[in-house]
Amino acid sequence: MTEKPTLSEATLKLEYYCSYQERCHREVVDKLYQLGMKSEEIDTIVVHLLQHNFLNEERFARSFARGKHRIKLWGKIRIVNELKARQISAPNIKAALTEITEEQYQETFHQLADRHWHSLTERKGQKKNKKFCDYLLRRGWESHLVYEKMKELEE
Repeated sequence: MTEKPTLSEATLKLEYYCSYQERCHREVVDKLYQLGMKSEEIDTIVVHLLQHNFLNEERFARSFARGKHRIKLWGKIRIVNELKARQISAPNIKAALTEITEEQYQETFHQLADRHWHSLTERKGQKKNKKFCDYLLRRGWESHLVYEKMKELEE
C-alpha cells in the first residue's frame, strides 16, 4: 500500500484531477478519501479548489448536460436524475438544462427515434412498440413525446 500524501501533494493531485475534466464535489471528496485523507484535510483542499476555480458545481452541471445530450443522446429526465445522483443542487440542475435549446432537443429526439424505429427487426406490432418505447424511456425522454412519436411512426 502506498503512503498517504501530504496536504500539498494531495492538493496538487486534485488540481490536476479537476483540470483535465470537470468534476462535481462528490467525485473530488471520494478521490480524497481514496487517497487516505482526513475530513479536515478534505475540507481544506475542497475550499482551495473552489477558491482557485478548479471546482465549480454549476460549470460541471452545464458541461454534463451538454455532453450527455449531444454525445449520448439522453433526454432531460435522465440528465436530471444523474445530476441528482451526483448531489447537484436544484438551481444548478435548472441552469444546466438551459444549455439544451428546445429546437435542438426536439431535433435530437426525432433523429434518435427515427433511427431506432428503423433499426428494430420486428414487424409492426406490440413487441416492436414496446422495444421502441422502452429504449427511449430508458434514455430519459418524456413519455408523451415517445408515445406520440410511436403513433406517428406506426402509420
